[in-house]
Amino acid sequence: MCIRDRVSTQSTWGTIVQVKLNRGKREAAMVKKATSENINTKLSLVMRSGKAVLGYSSVLKTLRNGKAKLILISNNCPTLRKSQIEYYAMLAKVEIYLFPGNNTDLGTACGRFHRCSCLSILDAGDSDILNKE
Repeated sequence: MCIRDRVSTQSTWGTIVQVKLNRGKREAAMVKKATSENINTKLSLVMRSGKAVLGYSSVLKTLRNGKAKLILISNNCPTLRKSQIEYYAMLAKVEIYLFPGNNTDLGTACGRFHRCSCLSILDAGDSDILNKE
């Protein structure tokens, strides 16, 4: 199946790519943007197959022990906590990802029914969340 031409148009949900195949038919395929939906799926895969700890004190412990690989902080985390986590992460040379949602959204993305302002990923498992995009 070879592709002859490709036409893309923008929509509110992403880029729609129409591909003309060698038989003359056009098929539409959605191309995902790198959005919070993408990070939510990666995070749910980490929670199923990898290791992660939730909570401020646990995140600080993993940073002090050097076990953390990635830190996720919600957008409504208190400023003092956020700056202290960023300071420890800078010392441990660990990457920080500022989660676009609030602490309720981060807890829901982890598959929990409670709020979570920060999260430390120890092992990514099958997910590619540690890869730079």
